[in-house]
Amino acid sequence: MGDRYFLLPMLDGWTEVFAVPGSRTTGGGAQAYAITGSGWSGSLPSGVKELKSPTNIVWLIGRIYCTGTPEDYAAVHKIQDQLKLVPLSYYGKPYTPPQGHVDPSIDMKTPVRDQVNAMDAVAYFTLLAQLMKENPPTAADAPKVARFAKIGLVPGKDFDASKLDADFVKHIPRIGFDRIMLQLKVNDGIKKVNGWLFDADTGNYGTDYLNRALVTAVGLGANRPQDAVYPMSPKDAHGKAYDGANNYVMRFPRGELPPVRGFWSVTMYDPQFFFVANPINRYSISPRQNLKSNPDGSVDLYIQNKSPGADKESNWLPAPTGKFQLMLRMYWPNENDPSILNGTWEPPAVQRTEGSGARPLQ
Repeated sequence: MGDRYFLLPMLDGWTEVFAVPGSRTTGGGAQAYAITGSGWSGSLPSGVKELKSPTNIVWLIGRIYCTGTPEDYAAVHKIQDQLKLVPLSYYGKPYTPPQGHVDPSIDMKTPVRDQVNAMDAVAYFTLLAQLMKENPPTAADAPKVARFAKIGLVPGKDFDASKLDADFVKHIPRIGFDRIMLQLKVNDGIKKVNGWLFDADTGNYGTDYLNRALVTAVGLGANRPQDAVYPMSPKDAHGKAYDGANNYVMRFPRGELPPVRGFWSVTMYDPQFFFVANPINRYSISPRQNLKSNPDGSVDLYIQNKSPGADKESNWLPAPTGKFQLMLRMYWPNENDPSILNGTWEPPAVQRTEGSGARPLQ
């Protein structure tokens, strides 16, 4: 990788980050790892470092920085072609992956979150019981696991639906999701600054089950804060829900852009946390757009449905005609400037403006 920023966080079946090879932790040289399950033992080839997962399910979510130009895309594609993932028994040998098979019974059109929320309690706990056979809870989960037995959920066993109350079956999925989303309002661990919500405990949750569930609902696969912080903003500076019928501006004073060593961006989402289609195919805005500064050195981001004008389009994040929400991504907060992690750096409020200009409403 050389000096190019990258990270390859690895998460277990419970979305805990257990390893993060990358620029911050391991540098940009060539690297080789063996990702092993909790029950594996044996010897590894010379030069291969073991990364032991607590569960048999492992996610690897790779990110490699790209400036967005055709030339840099080509350079990144060459790097991606050098990434290899093979069974340990084939390490150093030619390997051809087996032919893939698509299961036609799986719904690949309905968002997964909607499929899960549509399950009744029996279907949900039946699936959970199957997953826990290969991906057991941790020792710290024992008190909760003991309570689960009362409703027929025991790790390593099939779900016993006969122990589940009939009324519970009908109502628990919807009630559960509503309680998870309520954390955005009542969780004291979520800091509220200028209309932005900071969750500083992502990537490793321990027994904070509601926070794990909240991050799963709005930002599945989140990193540790040392690698990324993700403030989200569902409302503007005055507490009003964002609406594409209005124009907004986010102004960074001179010298107060996010202090990161990786990169930062502001991403546009619809109310269901999906990207918003737009005529210039821009789903986030960052320094990759060669942002223009104002005469005083400040930087304005124009968040609106229609173009703010050709002279301002480099700083334009297109919005839909209806409701939307924002997320600020800040990768690799600068260790020499800990203001993001200690909360002394604050993202500016997003202000509704008059017309297509940058003058906030009073």
